[in-house]
Amino acid sequence: MAVATNVTEHGVVLPSETALTPAEMVARAEAIAATLVDRQAETEERTFYAQDTHEEFLRAGFYRILVPRRYGGLEYGIDTFMRVTMALTRGCPSTGWMYCLGHAHALVVASLFEERAQSEIFAGGDFICPATVAPSGTAERTPGGDWVLNGTWGYNSGAPYATHFIGHTLVSPGEGLPPAPMMFIAERSQWRRLSDWGKQLGLKGSGSHSITMENGVVPGHFTLDTHVSQVDVSKGTPGRTLHGNPEYGGGQLSFMVIEDAILAVGMALGALDAFEDLMRSRVALFPPNLPRTQDPDYQFWYGQAAGMIATGEAAVLNAVQQWREICALGPAAVTKEVEMRIAAICHQVVDLCWHAVENYLFPTAGSSAVRHGERIERVWRDMSMFHSHAGFAVFLSTIAKRELAKARFGVEDHAHA
Repeated sequence: MAVATNVTEHGVVLPSETALTPAEMVARAEAIAATLVDRQAETEERTFYAQDTHEEFLRAGFYRILVPRRYGGLEYGIDTFMRVTMALTRGCPSTGWMYCLGHAHALVVASLFEERAQSEIFAGGDFICPATVAPSGTAERTPGGDWVLNGTWGYNSGAPYATHFIGHTLVSPGEGLPPAPMMFIAERSQWRRLSDWGKQLGLKGSGSHSITMENGVVPGHFTLDTHVSQVDVSKGTPGRTLHGNPEYGGGQLSFMVIEDAILAVGMALGALDAFEDLMRSRVALFPPNLPRTQDPDYQFWYGQAAGMIATGEAAVLNAVQQWREICALGPAAVTKEVEMRIAAICHQVVDLCWHAVENYLFPTAGSSAVRHGERIERVWRDMSMFHSHAGFAVFLSTIAKRELAKARFGVEDHAHA
């Protein structure tokens, strides 16, 4: 059913169905996710989700969930975004990953950039913007204040349908000081995607291609002299002031690690769905060869995994709630200790979900159920790949634990022996 569109005071055309509630948005994601299960192989082969899936996401409003209403977005907040991500990932891990890491950075832009930049960046309403944290490339300042960038940045999940790209590079602050990080956002016309994804162990369809820039131009007001993981929001943000929404003043690092945990839960739920299908359709391997639903061992394996995954889901949704409550308390409440505590929760969530799949679902599903291309086999590959992701393997597993303790006990930073 078509719904008339209208225009904001900033000239942005609002999407249809603007009265759609967050709960209805999540239900829509769950319905779409059910159609993604049988398309996982083609998504891996293509290395990103299909054009018609992308168009369905556009119609559903998924690329406007985190965009401020001021610019034609839905501004539903991170709770709705995370639940939509979990649902899509449950249907297809690669699709959920690509969607999540493509749209999530609307929150970064709406939080950290000034009004002039936001009005230009969000002019299209729908927003898809992969980001990398590793500095790369070179940047030269023009007399007019713009930056000319050259280089290649890897692992840009969401690149195939992206409207923008957030990257980091190193620039010299002058006066003999060492180079420092600069975060920038580049419009789609200033870069191109390389066809270099799909040969990895897992997440083959996550659209995590490299992006290259050859004399790409980035306006000066599209840059920030910081690294996204090091942003201090405790004194407020442009977005909190501009939009009057506390969630545009929340911890950027803790928001990013919540994404990791949500993705892990979605993947594990997909594996549990596949295991349940096997429970209902197959018999136990040894006499008396009972249906698996009646076999005590299979009952235990299913129940153990289901309990672990449910615990992970409860924990990450609580972390989302904590994040939102901290935002509401005001900028000063977003401390390093708070961010690292949320990171510690998220690490436990990922660990629980991984061990539920690795220890209970994958080894007991049966050899025919873990052949290449089977749903549980794919989740196992995807979660194995997840474990090599820098955000989990390095930050959540190690650095966040140390930083939590240091923040709690007031230990100053120093070289780690």
